[in-house]
Amino acid sequence: MPRLILVRHGRTEWNEAGRYQGRSDIGLSVAGFREAEAVRQRLATERISAVYSSDLKRAIQTARTVALGHQVQVVPCEELREMDFGDLEGLTFDEMKRQVPEFNWWTARDPDMAFPGGESVRQLAARVHRFAVRLEGYTDTDTVVVVAHGGALRALVCQLLGLNLKHWWQMALDSCSVTVIDSHAGWALLSVLNDVCHLSNLKAREG
Repeated sequence: MPRLILVRHGRTEWNEAGRYQGRSDIGLSVAGFREAEAVRQRLATERISAVYSSDLKRAIQTARTVALGHQVQVVPCEELREMDFGDLEGLTFDEMKRQVPEFNWWTARDPDMAFPGGESVRQLAARVHRFAVRLEGYTDTDTVVVVAHGGALRALVCQLLGLNLKHWWQMALDSCSVTVIDSHAGWALLSVLNDVCHLSNLKAREG
């Protein structure tokens, strides 16, 4: 397995408004492009073998920014899309609770509970598993960047580390965070989780 650098996409206007985006194809906001550029600078000295990305606009825009300066093409992958929130796409948490007050997905933490008209965590993980098969052709001397969404990346981490999907809820992955999974003797090792140190100057400017 290659060394994996997992990058969550930069912010969008829906992120900033607290709206669940799911499969809605929303592009980066101005702040999101700045975050993507910060990731590009952080990874500028990495010897990157490949860059894979969700095919949704916010991820592709982040991935193409990160790939600048590296001799690699961004490979779009439908399997890396965010969870489908179905009928609740585009709503905020408060709007969801008003619309479907009986829907307790956040507290039940049941991998098989699907959003109305959408996906469950287990269905998301099955999609991501189909992507993970692509990584089998690489060795531990390769470095592969994967740019996707919080839900998809958490599912990938659970799969690679052999974690029960109930742990999916116990990982935070912030916008344009970097997570690194190394490979050693056939084992996946979580070296870095949700690192956003490269965004510190941006956060200071915003504050």
